[in-house]
Amino acid sequence: MPIHGSQFLIAAAHSGAGKTTLTLGLLRALQKQGLTIQPFKCGPDYIDPIHHTTAAHRQSINLDQYMMSAGHIKQLYHRHTIDADVAITEGVMGLFDGARKREGSSADLAGLLELPVILVLNAKAMAYSAAALLYGLKNFDPGLNIAGVIFNFVDTDAHYKFLQEAGEDAGVKALGYLPANNELRIPSRHLGLDTADASAAIDAAARHIEKHLDLDAILEATATDIPSHSSPNPSSPDPTPTSSAGKTILVARDAAFHFLYPENLRRLEAYGRIEFFSPLKDTHLPPADWLYLPGGYPECYLEQLSGNTSLLDDIKLFAGKGGKLLAECGGMMLLGKAIIDEAGRSWPMAGILDCTTTLQDKKLHLGYRTLTLDGQTLKGHEFHYSQFTNAAAADQPTTQPTTQPNAANTPANLTIHNARGQQLSAPVFYHPNIFASYMHFYWGETLGPLQNWLNSPVSPPLPSPTHLPSIPR
Repeated sequence: MPIHGSQFLIAAAHSGAGKTTLTLGLLRALQKQGLTIQPFKCGPDYIDPIHHTTAAHRQSINLDQYMMSAGHIKQLYHRHTIDADVAITEGVMGLFDGARKREGSSADLAGLLELPVILVLNAKAMAYSAAALLYGLKNFDPGLNIAGVIFNFVDTDAHYKFLQEAGEDAGVKALGYLPANNELRIPSRHLGLDTADASAAIDAAARHIEKHLDLDAILEATATDIPSHSSPNPSSPDPTPTSSAGKTILVARDAAFHFLYPENLRRLEAYGRIEFFSPLKDTHLPPADWLYLPGGYPECYLEQLSGNTSLLDDIKLFAGKGGKLLAECGGMMLLGKAIIDEAGRSWPMAGILDCTTTLQDKKLHLGYRTLTLDGQTLKGHEFHYSQFTNAAAADQPTTQPTTQPNAANTPANLTIHNARGQQLSAPVFYHPNIFASYMHFYWGETLGPLQNWLNSPVSPPLPSPTHLPSIPR
């Protein structure tokens, strides 16, 4: 069996209970013991896996039941745990919180992979009421294997005694408690994602866990093998290399652009050689056939990005000559005319797309998305606070593009839906050479309509890249 020791999912009743800190501390503490620890993250989040990877010294992998099929999730889990001693999956939000009711929740993922669940409960202002909460979490779905609970923000043994009794009466084994500790604050989600500060906080979490928890008891309570139905056979074959194989695929990766799913890159390797560059540091664009600009936090580095005019000129020249560009969220913002910061200052960008984005009057745009084109689908998600300056136009499904596109280049049946099946409206910039939107896509399982776009020949140079039309969705 792939797992030689332990596997479990860390969950809670709600966000803010301490799942991430507990996960990071356990990853580092067990890694320090010489064990091979494989981390996973339930859901689409990019930031937690970055910290997981730092803590475990091993790439964390997202497992998302909206963007991935059950077979693909089992395939990923098998592939990445086959040589691991321990596998730890961090849950998302509350145990049963999903895109629709419990769909895609931590509980559903634990059920799919038959993972024991360790609950972490914020018990700062709680005593015997914990019994009712634990009883509900355990019995709402009797098929779940609740292996135990760790009580967080508990400062005395006397307090823990009350909580132990609550766990016993609820039928949930107490696996220890953690006192509050101000040293465990992880750096901002915007900054310090893989720095010495983050690593120091992870080390502090590991020391805290080593001091207060019995690691052997946790591993014993979660000792289990991966079920035999987790097959190493892929749920869908890798794309067959075409005439495009052998291309150079240039991927932006630095502090401003780092929202990358490893499986996406693995799938692109069938089409060519992947190389990385930094829009923050590289003054010129290396030679490439395709350019992939993922999301990230460009708003934190506007002066550096806008000041790197030689690179922005190279990207514009690349587009003008008919090079293929795939851009997501922050990458799309880089291709626009400008990004306006929270203070109202406008920072010029590449000027390839006919749009300007702003951080003023920030509004959270969040949720799963499904793009459908020619009967093929591509799934992903949005998470951003910026918006187009022409917000009214971006929000109206009937709004026409600023420049009418060539009919041959504009799919009339491109639609976007959310997790509830509701059709949404906002621009998707689509051209045989450029595909850009606010969405972060997952194509590690299937490229969907992206495969036809990648395989299609490049078009002649764009007559005016700054007037590349957007398709209202």
